Amino acid sequence: MLSSFDDYPIHQTAEPIAQTASSDRCTYDRYWYNAHDRDGAFYFGVGLCRYPNLGIMDCSLSLAIDGQQYAFHGSRRAPSEPTDTSVGPFVLRILEPMGRHQLTIAPNDTGIECDLVFTPYTACMEEGRQTLRNERHLVMDATRLDQFGRWQGWIRYAGRELRVNGATTFGLKDRSWGIRPVGEPWPGGAPISSFQAVHFCWMPIHWQDQCSLAGWFEDDSGHQWHCDQGFLPRYADMESIPGTSDPGASVWQGTVEHGIAMLPGTRRAASATVTMRDRGGESMTVTLQPLLVHRMKGLGYQHPQWGHGKWHGELVIAGESWRDSDLDPLALENLHIQQVVRATCGDRVGHGVLEQMHIGPSRTYGFNDWFDAAG
Repeated sequence: MLSSFDDYPIHQTAEPIAQTASSDRCTYDRYWYNAHDRDGAFYFGVGLCRYPNLGIMDCSLSLAIDGQQYAFHGSRRAPSEPTDTSVGPFVLRILEPMGRHQLTIAPNDTGIECDLVFTPYTACMEEGRQTLRNERHLVMDATRLDQFGRWQGWIRYAGRELRVNGATTFGLKDRSWGIRPVGEPWPGGAPISSFQAVHFCWMPIHWQDQCSLAGWFEDDSGHQWHCDQGFLPRYADMESIPGTSDPGASVWQGTVEHGIAMLPGTRRAASATVTMRDRGGESMTVTLQPLLVHRMKGLGYQHPQWGHGKWHGELVIAGESWRDSDLDPLALENLHIQQVVRATCGDRVGHGVLEQMHIGPSRTYGFNDWFDAAG
């Protein structure tokens, strides 16, 4: 099955590009973006993913503003042409590779529309390969890149319009691909005797002259089995970025120390102090003040209906909204969050997010069961 990509010298196997190298049903290739107002007035996230072995492509846009969250969901049969990144009214355009990306959602029955452009002001950072196994098989094996930038445009929702100002709306592009749990739960085989607790935090911060990233996975014992730490120079315009990789970027090898004070009755940070440490002895301590919460189920994560890689039909779209104060913060679908944060490091002030997903017991956080609360 040939595609337009086959005219480029990019093949990694003897198969056409449209044919996956793995037969694993959980193979995926995802675009993911976030955006947030500098002062925490709003947050929106965008996702589009192709699941080649499931034959599905799905997408989402989710906006948190004024205590309310709005979400657009879409799903279709995956097109045979990989360059087709559209789902009905939702169209993602790669204006320049590793450059500007544009999202438009045309008028539709959900009442959610947009015209948004992401413009990077850093090169890209490649995170370490994330590999996780259970007692029997591979659960996750993924590569991820991050690129920081700004957003410009507008979003219409619930009869209102949000103007997105590029001078005060920061965000990043997150591209990942490989294998991770998607689609319907696997029903076959003998039951697995134990499940793994997952505690994940991710902290991209925009500073005046650079952007920093820290991310870590821990198990129930507090063992940090994966960690990413890095810094990217920030440029005034896209034309000044010195290519896909920046010789001025730095990656730290070490662990992340963190003290997260949880909001009582939840698994969500009320405040946090994070120390990034390099094996060479360098360190940076960042204090975080959360400003606004966004539930990642608006982008399909743990969503009971619109979870990633589920078959809905040839083309289906839907919209929903909810008041955050009405949610059960300990329900599985509500545990995965990103909060807009104000970051301080000495006299420096930064703006970014703290992502958290805490499922299961944890010696670090004091959780004794799968869904108990702090405090």
